[in-house]
Amino acid sequence: MPPGLPDSVVSLASRLDLQASTAQDDRCAIIDIGSNSIRLVVYQGRTRIPATMFNEKVMAGLGRGLADRGRMSDAAIEVAVAGLKRFAALTRAMGIANVRTVATAAVREAKNGPDFIARVFEECDLSIEVIDGEAEARAAALGLISGIPDADGVVGDLGGGSLELIRVRNGEMGNRISLPIGALRLDAVRKRDRRALAPFIAKALDKVKWADEGRGKPFYMVGGSWRALAQIHIWMTDHPLPIVHQYEMPASAPAKLFRSLAHTDLATLKAVPHLSTSRLPTLPGAAMLLAAVVKKLGSSRVIASGFGLREGLLFADLAPEERALDPLITAARAEGARQGRFAEHGDMLFAWMDPLFADEPEMVRRLRLAACLLSDIAWRAHPDFRPERGVDVALHGNWVAVTAGERAALAAALHHCFGGSPDAPIMATLARLAPPALLAHARAWGLALRLGQRLTGGTAMGLAASRLERQGDTLVLKIGAAHANLAGEAVLRRLKLLAGTLGLEPRLLIV
Repeated sequence: MPPGLPDSVVSLASRLDLQASTAQDDRCAIIDIGSNSIRLVVYQGRTRIPATMFNEKVMAGLGRGLADRGRMSDAAIEVAVAGLKRFAALTRAMGIANVRTVATAAVREAKNGPDFIARVFEECDLSIEVIDGEAEARAAALGLISGIPDADGVVGDLGGGSLELIRVRNGEMGNRISLPIGALRLDAVRKRDRRALAPFIAKALDKVKWADEGRGKPFYMVGGSWRALAQIHIWMTDHPLPIVHQYEMPASAPAKLFRSLAHTDLATLKAVPHLSTSRLPTLPGAAMLLAAVVKKLGSSRVIASGFGLREGLLFADLAPEERALDPLITAARAEGARQGRFAEHGDMLFAWMDPLFADEPEMVRRLRLAACLLSDIAWRAHPDFRPERGVDVALHGNWVAVTAGERAALAAALHHCFGGSPDAPIMATLARLAPPALLAHARAWGLALRLGQRLTGGTAMGLAASRLERQGDTLVLKIGAAHANLAGEAVLRRLKLLAGTLGLEPRLLIV
């Protein structure tokens, strides 16, 4: 036990055996030493979408003033070392054996970078891995691909000291470049002379010789300052789903954001939910840069990503077959197994209702599979609140590779699966996120799930002994004679409701 604790505390800790945790699995941690912030993230394991166990940042500002002095300031170093000592102590207490500490632009460019690395090793027992601009771009691209596998456009990762631009398509990187125009440097130029900022940005972007490859394609923005701009846009437009990952803005939005920020007291922005106030000073420069990049590339729209360098480092370590997994389906299957009663039931329900939805496009089909995998997550909740539970998991779950409209479809499916009313107030919110046709489709999924759950009680036998299919204008539920007793009044009622939604007549057939 640590020295200096009262005897009573030491005695209690000894009786409870409160020692540091020992590593029991493949948990890992990444300490990301950026030019603006330093962050510790602890992950539950090396999987396709690892759960985050702990996440904390320190705004050290190591890159502030670096362009002028060529050195990290003593004050910033003291903040950084204090934060790293805490992070090292936390990972030891958690028993995390695999801790990777990486540093980017500020540490690799500063004259006193080697001294900082040596001090951190001596005082924190952390070995810093300094990654160059090429490795930083690769990690950012892989992080984006991990969270948005079908990305086809240009990724921009804005850090405190640099901007990485990378062409991505079909899960692969193309042309890329690292530019020394990070958020802190933009802020420094703006403070010296506001008129100098636009030429400073334009000169840097002139180095992007492959800019035409982004024309007519999305621009994917990565990095804390740009995520903050997405949060502001969500707030300004009263968007009903305040989730940054895969939030979309029109290509015209960055220029409008820059003009708004130029006439807005930054203190007013403290009302924006979840906005880090420590980033407020860098936002005008970040907005001007974003507008300039989107114009330079000719981007069709702007899509925010919550995944970046850290997720890219983890993704790079996965086997190819694991990288190829659909992250939404992988996460939904894990959540369904954790909260549901019967791990295999989601996949069986999906196959059972397949004849009703044979003409679905592949992207819609995967949403239906996700809904099936999550169709038993609310059984522990009070029956009156199960629809709310389903909507909350679908809308606010830590999912990736899913748009706001697709989240709304999942929410609609689970709402109806758990007995929610079609006139419930939440349906108006979902209607702001997804088109009516998709929501109607999702309602049919939910009612089919509700029928399947009631028919079987969650058992495999009930699904194996029955079949659901269309026959002309009739919805037929076939049940084997040996299991005819499964067809009770509640089952018939739910069959009728599903049939009505699909514009069909219900029929129960014992075969």
